[in-house]
Amino acid sequence: MEHKIMDIGPSNWLKACFVPTKSDAFVVGFRKWLKKYAGSEVNWPTKLSSSLPPTPPREQLLDRYWSHVVNCSSCREAIKGLNALEIVLQVVSVAAIGILAATKQSLMSVSARTALVFMAVLCFAASRWLSHFIYKNFHFHDYNHALR
Repeated sequence: MEHKIMDIGPSNWLKACFVPTKSDAFVVGFRKWLKKYAGSEVNWPTKLSSSLPPTPPREQLLDRYWSHVVNCSSCREAIKGLNALEIVLQVVSVAAIGILAATKQSLMSVSARTALVFMAVLCFAASRWLSHFIYKNFHFHDYNHALR
């Protein structure tokens, strides 16, 4: 956002931003105060360049893990439990295939073997879905305002 404001000019910041809600009132009030008392810019007394640093990647900007999950005890417990469930599902999947491979064909019926294979595939698919769910909800979920 600051790059857009720099392009348009600090005094025309409202053309670069869309601030429709009541919660934006403080931003609008601050920008009006800054324009009135500081000419829309802070005149730092040190040797700073007027260019802004490059924008970090979206994944770093929208990171949920380091900005929230690490500091929230509820989220930490939730992610710990979901990670454990993911591992359990993977172990069950591998164990089912291992049992299937280790037993003789004559000791297990065709329907039992089919059920074991189905359970292994289902557990593996559930662990992959859970992995995606954990990443999306606790690490990074891209957000595009235009699509909402």
